[in-house]
Amino acid sequence: MARPPRRRDAPAPRLDASGDAPVSALPGVGPKVAAKLAARGLETLQDLWLHLPLRYEDRTRITAIADLRPGQPAQVEARVEAVERSFRYRPMLRVAVGDDSRGTLVLRFFHFGKAQVAQFVPGRRILCYGEVRPGQHGLEMVHPSYRMLADEADAAPRDRLDPVYPAIEGLGPATVAKLVGEALARLPPADTLELLPAGTRESLGLPTLREALLTAHRPPPDADLALFAAGRHPAQRRLALEELLAHHLSLRRQRIALREHGAMPVRPAGKLAAALCKRLPFPLTGAQQRVLDEVARDMARPEPMLRLVQGDVGSGKTVVAALAAANAVEAGRQVALMAPTELLAEQHFNNFRAWLEPLGLRVAWLAGKVTGKARAAALDDIAHGRAQVVVGTHALMQEKVAFAALALAIVDEQHRFGVHQRLALRDKGLSGSQVPHQLVMTATPIPRTLAMSAYADLDVSVIDEMPPGRTPVTTVAVSGERRAEVVERIRAACAEGRQAYWVCTLIEDSEEVEAQAAQTTFEQLGEALPGLPLGLLHGRMKPAEKQAVMARFKAGETKLLVATTVIEVGVDVPNASLMIIENAERLGLAQLHQLRGRVGRGAAASSCVLMYKPPLSALARERLEVMRATTDGFVIAEKDLELRGPGELLGTRQTGLASFRVADLARDADLLPAVHRAADGLLAADPGLAGRVVARWVGGAARFAGA
Repeated sequence: MARPPRRRDAPAPRLDASGDAPVSALPGVGPKVAAKLAARGLETLQDLWLHLPLRYEDRTRITAIADLRPGQPAQVEARVEAVERSFRYRPMLRVAVGDDSRGTLVLRFFHFGKAQVAQFVPGRRILCYGEVRPGQHGLEMVHPSYRMLADEADAAPRDRLDPVYPAIEGLGPATVAKLVGEALARLPPADTLELLPAGTRESLGLPTLREALLTAHRPPPDADLALFAAGRHPAQRRLALEELLAHHLSLRRQRIALREHGAMPVRPAGKLAAALCKRLPFPLTGAQQRVLDEVARDMARPEPMLRLVQGDVGSGKTVVAALAAANAVEAGRQVALMAPTELLAEQHFNNFRAWLEPLGLRVAWLAGKVTGKARAAALDDIAHGRAQVVVGTHALMQEKVAFAALALAIVDEQHRFGVHQRLALRDKGLSGSQVPHQLVMTATPIPRTLAMSAYADLDVSVIDEMPPGRTPVTTVAVSGERRAEVVERIRAACAEGRQAYWVCTLIEDSEEVEAQAAQTTFEQLGEALPGLPLGLLHGRMKPAEKQAVMARFKAGETKLLVATTVIEVGVDVPNASLMIIENAERLGLAQLHQLRGRVGRGAAASSCVLMYKPPLSALARERLEVMRATTDGFVIAEKDLELRGPGELLGTRQTGLASFRVADLARDADLLPAVHRAADGLLAADPGLAGRVVARWVGGAARFAGA
């Protein structure tokens, strides 16, 4: 039955503190408007409360035209003096307006209709707002917002700053602002809306949630806009605090829920691991041994291990994973290792087979290209426990893959997997109330501030020591104009018996992106270096083609490998000592560091050449300077967090973390200690209240957060 219309003078309905009422409860929001709001993720009144302005417009004062300054927004009250339409190059409307200060301002429009032109009658009063800039005939505003004033109307300035909200397709700015205003009119009282403990908020000198929301949406005229622009206003800090707390709680609660499951304790005598260590051509570093001990302690418990092992490129994470796998197999259980690409998975398979099969272990390989009888045989071996270790890609999670006794799930480069995928692998080992131990690895060092928030569900181990024999990589940045010199450097390195990479950012030439494509570069280098064996590797090649190309490069048959960033992770060729990254200004710090990690894996002195196309932006210049200054992955990760933000660094959709609406982990890192204290208190004293905090900010994403 249709809901009867609400009288305009009727009081707004009272809502509970959650704000869960649908947006359709607001006047003027029918199915079409509701659908447009839902497409932007705005389904409840609470969503509108948290739909914060991008910036603010100051219409609290009127500025005389004579006092206008270029580059600054301003509000002007004036009279129309002249109107001119032009169609010489494209339609354009120019309206000259003046005021008592004897100044003249031109309003310029490129999109207009007849009705709009008819409004501009010489002598009519107008109130307009926009950014002032120099024009051909003095100062001008391009497409200002404006309204015509009746002669007797008072152009009274606003009593507060005007918010400018993120655009919503199909809805005008005024409509969005009106809907947010209607939602704010239904804010519950402060004491029912507030979820944070008073002590947490007051110790930081922050307002209540109600005060913070009203201030963020409707700042007073004297508000410090610089603080708002920097995200440091107390109102924003109050919202960021609760949002960070919600994400942290969602991860902690997920961890608590998972720990309610049991796990098979893995307590081997350690004979297999000891035998493997004896066969390794190198001793474990102190950091590797420390992390292995942490993993072994976790796996010996009757609750599931949830451990992240992070370490720089080449720090030896794979060996630690292999030793953990040996312990699980000695205890009579199975191990699964999943990697995001066939190239990386196959390298793990080759390593594990070389290390474990001489000890009598069976290592199975499962990927998309394993088909027919080979696939059927592998599935049978896995199901009956004959394959103790299984290495593969996403194929491990397919429905037909069944393990006899999976006790350890290892996920490499875990941030590249979707949350559902990681849950699916874990569920392969679900046996009654028991789940497998989980070991996740990443070669992308994660800044401490990010790990504290994004991985609150995991215990974090850090391999912070490089194996002996690894040589530092010298990094230089050169302009693409010196390409011929770089080619000669490759010729010299290969003449000395070394190998080199040349990394491009595209597969084919593009008119829109100024970058040398791998195919074109391969052909050009072939002409410039006649007689030098070249290889080409990119993501559109078939798996068998990629494998053949890499096999020739590893064997030393190919001296120069031209590739896209498909080689970013997992390629290990110790004889390669020179890395050229073309259009390096297009890549982020983490990716540049990963690519650089492909060289310096042997005893020879290695170099990385960052070739860029001038002129460089300030951001690109800063990235290249960081790469030149340090090879420490954790220093680079901190800088990457500062420059790019957490969402891009983690791959937000894949980690299961919803995008932050207000908080910024780099900017708001100083709030994390208070967040952790508040989380401890809420989980101990009032788990129900903790759940309400999570529901307000994270909602349904919470159930995936600890995958």
